[in-house]
Amino acid sequence: MAKETIETLVDGGKATAGPPLGPALGPMGVNIGQVIAEINKKTADFKGMKVPVKVIIDKDTKEFEITVGTPPASALIKKEAGVQKGAGNPLTEKVADLKIEQVIKVANMKQDALLGKDNFGRAKEIVGTCQSMGIMVEGMPAHDAIDKINAGEWKDKIESGKTELSAEELKELAEEKKRLQEEMEKNRAEFEVKAKAILNEMSGKANKDIRKKMVEAEIPMLIINEVAPEEKAEGGDAKAEGAPAPEKK
Repeated sequence: MAKETIETLVDGGKATAGPPLGPALGPMGVNIGQVIAEINKKTADFKGMKVPVKVIIDKDTKEFEITVGTPPASALIKKEAGVQKGAGNPLTEKVADLKIEQVIKVANMKQDALLGKDNFGRAKEIVGTCQSMGIMVEGMPAHDAIDKINAGEWKDKIESGKTELSAEELKELAEEKKRLQEEMEKNRAEFEVKAKAILNEMSGKANKDIRKKMVEAEIPMLIINEVAPEEKAEGGDAKAEGAPAPEKK
């Protein structure tokens, strides 16, 4: 049986019979309305995101199969958290907070791509990704949330795959995100003041020594690079600190 595959990007839950899908499906002789409806059903959880879709058509029977690719887990987490990016330094910065239901939702969406053998294993994988992004879970650092899952916390929700949140819970998350953003901005301002004080104190000293002092003061590297950028070599690359000087010819 000859098969034809059409690959495209659609807006989650909002595919239409217009370009690019309609013109591509037309010559295939399939029921375009049915294909669109099935795509929208399968991509409903990805509203607001571009989703890769494959429509595999049997050219003889006109039957079709739809497979949906998924964005990276980090992209889905950012969408759930309502943030554009994760923390620059996940160890010291926290940019948002997720409810366990949102973790379960992302785990369900990425089910085929995760290594976990059950809902608990997959949920912990997503929480681990939150850890690397500076995103908390249920008001606690992600590694603590993994400990809670191992101890049986949220067992019923994880087993049942609960993903719905109440209006009150959504309001709480929005308020928490605002608080975390304000705290992060305050911390950044304090680190900038500390970095500039070191820069002034060590005026005239070697740049690598200034940067070392800032690292010792536990100033995030992002701010160090802004206040005391690495010196550039002639070729445009940053000089490796401690690297030997070029030989004289």
